[in-house]
Amino acid sequence: MPLKGIKVLEFVGLAPGPLCGKILTDFGATVTRIDKVLENPLDVLQHGKRTICLDLKNPKGQRLVRQLANKCDVLIEPFRPGVMEKLNLGPTELCKANPRLIYARLTGFGQHGRLAPRAGHDINYAAMSGVLSMLGRRQEKVTAPINLLADFAGGSVVCALGICLALLERHNSGRGQVVDASMVEGAAYVASWLFMSRNLGIWGRERGENLIDGGSYFYDTYETKDGLYMSVGALEPQFFELLKQRLDLPEDLAQFGDEHQERGRKLLSEAFLSKTQAEWSQIFEDVDACVYPVLDYREVHKHDHNRERTSFEVIQDMPAPRPAPLLSRTPGKLPKTSDGSQLDLVDELDLKPHELKDLLDSGVLTLPEKAKL
Repeated sequence: MPLKGIKVLEFVGLAPGPLCGKILTDFGATVTRIDKVLENPLDVLQHGKRTICLDLKNPKGQRLVRQLANKCDVLIEPFRPGVMEKLNLGPTELCKANPRLIYARLTGFGQHGRLAPRAGHDINYAAMSGVLSMLGRRQEKVTAPINLLADFAGGSVVCALGICLALLERHNSGRGQVVDASMVEGAAYVASWLFMSRNLGIWGRERGENLIDGGSYFYDTYETKDGLYMSVGALEPQFFELLKQRLDLPEDLAQFGDEHQERGRKLLSEAFLSKTQAEWSQIFEDVDACVYPVLDYREVHKHDHNRERTSFEVIQDMPAPRPAPLLSRTPGKLPKTSDGSQLDLVDELDLKPHELKDLLDSGVLTLPEKAKL
């Protein structure tokens, strides 16, 4: 896999850090989690990673981190600015000892600036990025897309991109560097097109009244007879005409013009309520009208297209997306267990038997049972 041989230390925090580590794991990196507990029920993204628990306030625990960091390519830390420095584990110290180390810092507001020390969550970071102001229905309050925007897209994915860019640059320079991944800035960067397209004709109205933000009846979702939904994205005229044909809509119904919006939404709502999702899926199966079912996340892996591409695997009775994008020679793959190479990790600690016993007995270090063999 493309990241085979890359060693990563992941300091476990909330969701953004674990997904960043998961991306690296899925594409071949060896990721070691440093957590406060061995079994963390909140971290559902630890498959394939190795885990140890360290008392980071203890100098002996800090020394173990430094030993591991000296042998690592990447370190991911999700704490507020200054926390790692207080633990004597900041980039100044670790990167001096290992000049090839890529030190990734994943935070809400970044490493400097007035808000850098402040607490926050996805909804706050999305709000401060400016993107949240664009999301939501007309005459309704703005709506955050769960925690996908800042935590995962602007946080995890952008941080993983920064790590891969730093690894590529290191190939030329031989030197590591610090990756300052701010979820506010990452969310804004993911939304670059939304910012830079504001002079296009598709905008110009209030939120929820534009072409693709809920203001057009031909770009929306509609409930079906069985309480499920269909997605409609008939933006182009040729797609709209096919939509009209399959729904048997009046010939004089047009896409644009305020006078058509309320009427069109009413007609489409009534039409889709007349049949089930399966029936509508069949009706639109062989035509490019940009109409597709809204698949339930629990059933998405059963769709024939997704089955054909093996887009999902089932892990612990739940669909898990296959690593994306798909590389032709060196694709990523989902690890099947959470154990990882725990025995190799003990060797990497470079501890004599009595030292290992002392650390385990004192509680500075905790290892999974399989790593104690």
